Amino acid sequence: MALQPTENAHWRDSARAAKFFFIDAKAAFPIFLFLIHITLWTFILASVIMVFFTVLNRFGYSIEVFFRIFRSMLAGSRKMAIPWWTN
Repeated sequence: MALQPTENAHWRDSARAAKFFFIDAKAAFPIFLFLIHITLWTFILASVIMVFFTVLNRFGYSIEVFFRIFRSMLAGSRKMAIPWWTN
């Protein structure tokens, strides 16, 4: 007997990012840090990280895509086929 899917769940929902209302779930660690060590600097850190993830989400980027873009900006537009140390 095969299992029947429920009416509320669909396989396309499995790839969605986890969110708590509009905040990305990856911001949960700074919030957890703030709840364990409640000081002004941990509150500011958690708030900045939540705003950062919200802005990334607003522009349609994930943190992995953002780091790839950042890495390509650091590397520059010139890509060497032969390493500089073999010349």
